[in-house]
Amino acid sequence: MPGPVKRSVMIAGHSTSISLEPVFWAALVDAAQAEALPLNALVARIDAERVVEPDPPNLASAIRVWLFERANRSQ
Repeated sequence: MPGPVKRSVMIAGHSTSISLEPVFWAALVDAAQAEALPLNALVARIDAERVVEPDPPNLASAIRVWLFERANRSQ
């Protein structure tokens, strides 16, 4: 499996870098398209859900977990 790829996304008006493996980037793009959202908007939504947790994970981890949970819901 190829290593992580770093990309910049805009969240709440500021740019942040996220490192994800290509398979997760592809799944995130697919999820954004399925939900009719721009990629930045989906990442912002995942980030908003993440920051309210008592001990929030980093954003890349939150995205991976969100994608895993989404895949399990659709089965």
